Amino acid sequence: MKLRIPNTYVLVFAILALIALATWLIPGGKYDTHLVNGKQLINPATFHYIDSKPQGFTALMMAPIKGFAEAGLIIGFILIVGGTFQVLHKTEAIDAMIKSIAKAHTHSPFVRAALIPVFITLFSLGGATFGMNEEAIPFILIFVPLALALGYDTITGVSIPFLGSQVGFGAAFLNPFNVGIAQGIAGIPVFSGMSYRLICWVVATAITAAFMMWYAARIKRNPELSPTYVLDQAKRKESHLDLNDFAGMTLKHKVVLWIFAASLLGMVIGVVKFDWYIEQIAALFMTMGIVIGLIGGLDSDELVGAFIQGAKDLVGTALVIALARGTMILARDANIIDTMLHGLLPLVQSSSPVFAAQKMFGIQTVINFFIHSGTGQASLTMPIMAPLADLVGVTRQTAVLAFQFGELTTPMIPTSGITVGVLALARIPWITWAKWMVPLQLIYAVMALLLLIPPCLMHWQ
Repeated sequence: MKLRIPNTYVLVFAILALIALATWLIPGGKYDTHLVNGKQLINPATFHYIDSKPQGFTALMMAPIKGFAEAGLIIGFILIVGGTFQVLHKTEAIDAMIKSIAKAHTHSPFVRAALIPVFITLFSLGGATFGMNEEAIPFILIFVPLALALGYDTITGVSIPFLGSQVGFGAAFLNPFNVGIAQGIAGIPVFSGMSYRLICWVVATAITAAFMMWYAARIKRNPELSPTYVLDQAKRKESHLDLNDFAGMTLKHKVVLWIFAASLLGMVIGVVKFDWYIEQIAALFMTMGIVIGLIGGLDSDELVGAFIQGAKDLVGTALVIALARGTMILARDANIIDTMLHGLLPLVQSSSPVFAAQKMFGIQTVINFFIHSGTGQASLTMPIMAPLADLVGVTRQTAVLAFQFGELTTPMIPTSGITVGVLALARIPWITWAKWMVPLQLIYAVMALLLLIPPCLMHWQ
């Protein structure tokens, strides 16, 4: 009898159940906090055990609805993005753009060689500078059909925006949400040490681009090697591209795409200059959907119908994000997050600063399984890791870098709402994606361990 892998929903719910079980086995614990520069930070010397609150069956079954409540912004954002992109799809402007790029890809060796590395670098730059994360989600709906049209697969289409932005986030040099917060908490100048971080970003981005170019070329030669081959066949039938009769984009298509591009630029400016978050970005996409629908020639019924259909298609995505958020809620409500963190700290002790820094990376990787917010994870761990770094001979600058590298596992972990949301959007089962990601994840791990050596040897400040 062939072993049947559970789908994403069953898998995430199983993890939810395991977390609930762990709340009965792990004692409650807490660090006291104190106010520093307007922020509540953990005092690493104040850990004490408190009464745990084991989460039973009722709490387990309530976790998904609590997940919906706490992840309401991102769930609403995804539904609005889905609706907006269905309106954009209805105008046929994206189809025309894809056909144009596919034609150029067919006739231009430069386009064939540059497309993947250029786009991955752009998304990585977004992650490294203004913390591009959820903002990459809308691009899945563009790059998956584009990748299929160019003879690649769904995994390639997902990886360009998703892996690009995530590797940039994990190896960031100017990201206020992880680098800036972590350095501020660690008591070192914000955005200091940028030169070495820039080297790390270049290395991580180059590795990602090279891996994806190798993989895409392999799939182009033999599509049956793709883990999503069967899925891609169905998708190609749904969106078959006939380039023979394609005469080029019309003026209407070009205007719609320029508005789309201007909206994305506005999103970047809003995030960087005006501290926009999900609410403002969602409002921008809602406005964009209405404008491009009208300019694209849709009447009110077509526009609303397309929007509702697009949002309806992502209800499953909303559910899996709620389940993923529920894992953190159970651990938090049971008062076991601080206990798990406290239990990991003695593992950092080492005779060599290099090994100590690498152990810090390992611990941050484990913590990232439960806490995916760069700001949240920095606020939780850096008040402890920074003074601990002093004790084991690691500079605080290196401790921040180890914290950053721990986030490189985000594209693979099933408790990340962004990860499971992106995969649900692309209709890739998590287990399929995870098996594909294993080699690249091992490469990232080795890269992180090696890049932590020079700062320790140089006593990087």
